[in-house]
Amino acid sequence: MRQDRQRLVVKAGTSTLTHESGAPNLRRMTQLARILADLRGTGHEVILVFSGAIAAGTARLGLPERPRDLRMKQAAAAVGQCRMMHIFDQLFAEYNQAAAQILLTEDDVEDSGRAKHLQSTFSALLEMGVIPVVNENDSVSSAEIETGRQKILGDNDSLSAVVAKLCRADLLILLSDIDGLYDADPKSDPHAKLLHQVDALTPEIMQMAGGAGSWRGTGGMATKLSAARIAMDAGCDMVIANGADMEKLYEIIEGQDVGTRFLAPKEAAR
Repeated sequence: MRQDRQRLVVKAGTSTLTHESGAPNLRRMTQLARILADLRGTGHEVILVFSGAIAAGTARLGLPERPRDLRMKQAAAAVGQCRMMHIFDQLFAEYNQAAAQILLTEDDVEDSGRAKHLQSTFSALLEMGVIPVVNENDSVSSAEIETGRQKILGDNDSLSAVVAKLCRADLLILLSDIDGLYDADPKSDPHAKLLHQVDALTPEIMQMAGGAGSWRGTGGMATKLSAARIAMDAGCDMVIANGADMEKLYEIIEGQDVGTRFLAPKEAAR
């Protein structure tokens, strides 16, 4: 349900913020910064989580393809993080909006002491009207870019949900290249329907995520449903929407039927 003032976590994925070449999509980054600054001006508290550092670093370094070696991936992530944050800082400044960079690792959210300090940092920034810009610290953590290990974060969908939980956000918005959760594969089934509302993560809903390598497999809808579970258990609603039209953010916050909205149970912890 819409609130006049909400604490929002907006996560923009790699496909939303970068071109096929890996270069930053300046048009979308500009739109996103303008809208988030505008939402902040209307009284909402806003946190941005983004992906795309490795892609941007690959393009910046002129590499022919995304690195496969872990150390090279981490190096590309370090270059790309600098590039993306510099652009966001400049864009927010154009709209007279202060931004802050926060880079997280697994230990930051796993350790209760660190998590408490992290909560305090977010709280202080939001009180001062700053928009925290968050990413996983890939240059020192392999949780996201190295698979097959036990990990807490592991992808920026989960990262954004963890941030929403830490900050007691009202709404988490995942912007990607998909419109939301369908009851079937829309690429192969012309009768597939977009689910506008999900009240519970039933086994039937979870099965819609598909398996690894499928159109909604690892790194796709599966991670988004995992993020939904974290957010909903924390009492935070979540929306999956297509980031191609940033203006839809206004409609999402107003509670309109854009994408798929996952409603947290009223009794969920806050």
